[in-house]
Amino acid sequence: MKVAVLATDGVEQVELERPWQVLEEAGAEPELVSLEAGSITAYDHIDKGDTKKVDALVSTADPDSYAALVLPGGVINGDFVRADADAVAFVKAFFDSGKPVAAICHAAWVLAEADVVKGRRMTSWPSLQTDLRNAGAEWVDEEVVVDGNLITSRKPDDLPAFMQTVFLPRDLPAGGFLPRWRHSSRRRTGKVSIRCWRAWTSCR
Repeated sequence: MKVAVLATDGVEQVELERPWQVLEEAGAEPELVSLEAGSITAYDHIDKGDTKKVDALVSTADPDSYAALVLPGGVINGDFVRADADAVAFVKAFFDSGKPVAAICHAAWVLAEADVVKGRRMTSWPSLQTDLRNAGAEWVDEEVVVDGNLITSRKPDDLPAFMQTVFLPRDLPAGGFLPRWRHSSRRRTGKVSIRCWRAWTSCR
């Protein structure tokens, strides 16, 4: 099962690497979707970090090929991605189809640009709160917020809670998120209770 990770130069390295690692450990196939071919350079705050090979161009990538979308942060990354029309359309397609989207830090800029935050309860890097409220979101200062198919967090310090909400097992009602590669379910009279990982495809 493929998961798109949309990022470009200036992405916060830890917000790219740690979710990527957990996705792979869970059996998913993360793919780096970016604005240009080649590789991108991550940053540790303001210092250059590692490079990572790009798997697909956002201008030609098909959202239907992916089960979900992860948007890492980083102020440079967020600003570049939100300014790219193909990237914004790519993000919007996941909301149009109701697929899970997980965004952290400055990635929320891209959501505002895609016009998908109106009426949503969400969080982000604190300096984005005015932009998000102006776009119609209910911004809250919490380490992780779930609103329908959208999961958001504020900053690198929130990554443990972010990843737990996205990736770790918990009880969900039917219609929650369920990765097909790893789950169990138990049925009760008149009700289905599903024990599953907290992400990536709709329970059926």
